[in-house]
Amino acid sequence: MSNFEKKEQNLNHLIDKLNSISLSYSQPKYEIEKIKSERNELANKKKEIEKQNQELMREHKYLKEKIQILQIEINKKSELEERFNQDIDDLSQETESLVSEIDKWQM
Repeated sequence: MSNFEKKEQNLNHLIDKLNSISLSYSQPKYEIEKIKSERNELANKKKEIEKQNQELMREHKYLKEKIQILQIEINKKSELEERFNQDIDDLSQETESLVSEIDKWQM
């Protein structure tokens, strides 16, 4: 369980506890209002954290896709470089062969 999930679970548990507090405890009115205020504040914090989490998840997805695209580009460039090197090797061998033929004809 991730840290975020633990915090969310604890927050939900606390909100449930606050919701279940009964007015039968003969608490003064200002304490009841204070508890309601805290409950609302916790609910707002939870919404804010969930929103931030969604934003982070979107950013993570975007960055992951960007990395995949860059990896594909790197692979393509590596293939081109390999082909280029192979072409250079082929041309070098052909050149050596031609030079060898020229030397034979000159002798």
